[in-house]
Amino acid sequence: MPSDIDALAEEIQSKRRFVDAIRSEVGSVIVGQQGMVHRLLVALLADGHVLVEGVPGLAKTLTVRTLAQTLETGFQRLQFTPDLLPADIVGTMVYDERDRTFYAKKGPIFSNLILADEINRAPAKVQSALLEAMQERQVTIGEQTFLLAEPFLVMATQNPIEQEGTYPLPEAQVDRFMLKLRVGYPDKEQELQILQRWTTGHVPTARPVASVEELEAARELVLRLYMDERVQRYIVDLVCATREPRQYNLQRLEPLIEYGASPRATIFLTLAAKANAFLDGRGYVTPDDVLAIGMDVMRHRVIVSYEAEAEEVTSEHVVREIFDNVEVP
Repeated sequence: MPSDIDALAEEIQSKRRFVDAIRSEVGSVIVGQQGMVHRLLVALLADGHVLVEGVPGLAKTLTVRTLAQTLETGFQRLQFTPDLLPADIVGTMVYDERDRTFYAKKGPIFSNLILADEINRAPAKVQSALLEAMQERQVTIGEQTFLLAEPFLVMATQNPIEQEGTYPLPEAQVDRFMLKLRVGYPDKEQELQILQRWTTGHVPTARPVASVEELEAARELVLRLYMDERVQRYIVDLVCATREPRQYNLQRLEPLIEYGASPRATIFLTLAAKANAFLDGRGYVTPDDVLAIGMDVMRHRVIVSYEAEAEEVTSEHVVREIFDNVEVP
C-alpha cells in the first residue's frame, strides 16, 4: 500500500464534510432509507446514473428530489407518461418566422440532476431518447449536437408491481444505469416517525448545503483512491464468473445465465467501490467495499435464461451465489 494513503485519508476527511451535511439535511425530511441515501451518494460521487425500484409510497421520488435540493445546482423532474414524446425531453427544432430560420429549443434534459419519475411508463422511443444523454453526455437536436452541463445525473424511479400501461426498459438502457436499487418497507418505529412528521400540517423541505465545486473536488479525489491489484482482479473475477461460471466451479449456474455482465459492470463496480470507500473516510478500497455495493451494480446486468425463470431463479440469486463462491482476496 502506498505511503501517501494517510495523507489521502486526511484529504478525504476535509473534503467529505459536505456529504455529512447532505445526509443530515436529507434525514430532516426522509425517515429511514439510509441505505438508499448512501447508494444515491455513491452514484453522485462516482458520476453514475441510478434506477430506483419499489412499490408506491416508499418515498422514492421524495428522496431523489430532496437529495437534489441539497445541491446548489439545476434540477428537473420529468413525469414519464404513455403519451410523452422524445421532443418533450430533449427538445426540438422551432421555426422563427421573423428570421425564417430554424433554431433548437432545448428540452428539460438540459439540467444537472434529472428525476425521471416512473420511467417505465414511457414508450421505447422516449426511453431511447435518454440513451445518448446518459452515455455520451450530449444531445442531438436536428443537425446540432449540444454538450450537457456537468454534473449530469439521471435518477429514475419505476414501479415493479403495476404492469398495465408500462413498458419494460430495454437492456441497452438498463445497462447504462450504474446502480439499480430495491427499496423496501420501513420498520414499525420508522413508520411511527413518518406518521408523526407528515400529519402535522408542516411539510419539511431541504435547503442547499453543498456546491458543485465541492462535489467536483470529491469526484476527483474518488478517482485517486488506492485499489490493490488483488482487489482489481477480484472485481474482474466476479464479472467474468457471470459469463463463464464453469471456470469458477459454478457449473450449476451455466444453464441459468443467458447473458453475463458487460465490461461496463467492471468499470462501474470499480468506481462504486471507490465511492463507497470515500464515504467511509478511507483512502483505499477493500473487498468489503466491492461486496457492499456489488449487488446494486450487478443485479440488472445478468440476464437469466428461460430455464432459470421456470425454476423461479432471479438474477439476484445468481449474483448472490457468485459473490458467495468466488474467492475473496
